[in-house]
Amino acid sequence: GPDVDAVVEATRLAREKAPELAIEGPIQFDAAVDAAVAEKKLPESEVAGRATVFVFPSLEAGNIGYKAVQRSSGAVAVGPVLQGLNKPVNDLSRGALVEDIVNTVALTAVQAQG
Repeated sequence: GPDVDAVVEATRLAREKAPELAIEGPIQFDAAVDAAVAEKKLPESEVAGRATVFVFPSLEAGNIGYKAVQRSSGAVAVGPVLQGLNKPVNDLSRGALVEDIVNTVALTAVQAQG
């Protein structure tokens, strides 16, 4: 479908712009983070089972993944981070915790430094 096509195209562009990076996509989340699943689904992948950066096909999909991981794992999560604008702009959820706000402000300040 269109979401898979978007991920395929994003993967192609990312590999073209940064060929030195190990980039995999599309890849299901379980195969991206679980080595046992990765061995079954993508045994030849350099990334599967060890992924640390995730790119989602839409804002909605990204929000679901981001909030599910953040709230269920207690992980420090910063985002969403908006890219491609002339000035740094980042967003906060209405459910943002104080820690989320501080981290997002700090990231935006670093981005503003150029």
